[in-house]
Amino acid sequence: MESEHELQLNRRVTISNELGLHARAAARFVRLAEEARFAVFIIKDDQEVDGTSVLDIMSLYCPCGTEVTVRITDPADAEVLNSIVRLIEAGFGEL
Repeated sequence: MESEHELQLNRRVTISNELGLHARAAARFVRLAEEARFAVFIIKDDQEVDGTSVLDIMSLYCPCGTEVTVRITDPADAEVLNSIVRLIEAGFGEL
């Protein structure tokens, strides 16, 4: 079971848009991640990449249906985390 602190720093979400986490969607993710004061990461399976790098995000290969974890390193960025999760859940505006 995750502690309350860990729950604030990590959120699991499923990529729901048909094209998956493609370049345009990754760029939208990055724009939000860049608003964070501290580091933001996206994790697929055991691979964790920088959430402010389109190329790193694209290297994960996340088609529709992929489950990822978005991780922030400081609770001060909780609203950024929530915004990123909302973006993914909304299919990056493509649904």
